[in-house]
Amino acid sequence: MAIKITKKDKESTSAFLYRISQVIQRSGVLLEANKKQSCKRDNNERGKKLSALHKLRVRKDIAYKKKMGISLKK
Repeated sequence: MAIKITKKDKESTSAFLYRISQVIQRSGVLLEANKKQSCKRDNNERGKKLSALHKLRVRKDIAYKKKMGISLKK
């Protein structure tokens, strides 16, 4: 998404930079760029299964420790 901004006659540099920053914020270019930059990849099928199995093991371990009266802190 390209934005073309030209400096107006008799416009100071600071006013021009302020106007540029306002236009960029309103256009949503920065939000879009940040979303693309911090986009996480989805886990593959095997990764999802391993994650689910890990959660089950951890929950089972926590339930066992609560039942036995063992501290959950490491």
